[in-house]
Amino acid sequence: MTNDFEEYLQPGLCVNSDAEEIISLANSLTDASQSQRENAVSLYYFVRDSIRYNPYTLGNSQEDWKATRTLETAESWCVPKAVLLAALCRAIGIPARLGYADVVNHLSTARLRESMKTDMFYYHGYCSVYLNDRWVKSTPAFNLSLCEKFGLKPLEWDGNKDSLYHEFDEAGNRHMEYVHDRGEYADVPYDDIIAVFKQHYPDSFGADSPEHLAAGASLNAADWADDVAKEIL
Repeated sequence: MTNDFEEYLQPGLCVNSDAEEIISLANSLTDASQSQRENAVSLYYFVRDSIRYNPYTLGNSQEDWKATRTLETAESWCVPKAVLLAALCRAIGIPARLGYADVVNHLSTARLRESMKTDMFYYHGYCSVYLNDRWVKSTPAFNLSLCEKFGLKPLEWDGNKDSLYHEFDEAGNRHMEYVHDRGEYADVPYDDIIAVFKQHYPDSFGADSPEHLAAGASLNAADWADDVAKEIL
């Protein structure tokens, strides 16, 4: 492996793969007798299904986007879940990096749409893992129980081909559209993401006024699954 991969093996501020709990978990979920591909797949399914998807848990600081914080809370949204997968991979010597894209998400809620004022999700996060001499994309965001409950096609991943959001759900309704690729990084480009969020989600990120802080607190206190259930029913 060349030095070009070194930054994708080293711990970062958010991808804190050197944390004791990350290393311990990665070792417990993998087997040295298996291939890197098989171990990466095991890590993927842990993050996908053991960490509940909840976009209401955006957090108030970069600390909330760390792999260790996501592991601690056992719920988060696409970016921190991708961060956790990258950290677990790096902890056992598998190069991993973070990818971002702007997507139109047709699975949303009235509360989230009111907060965002759009169905465009900027900087949707996924994880790219280097396996068998190529980068392979994976998206561990939506846990299986959520998909089964709301009629979504769960994203499977075998480490051989890219696993990205489905265009349609099980009923044939629009689910996800990829609009713009923002590239791949060794760690979270936090300042860039927050700048874009402030530009496009001014009601949620435009200011630190009491009104905005109260709106964020209201969103964090809400229950994503309950809100989605109300919309589907």
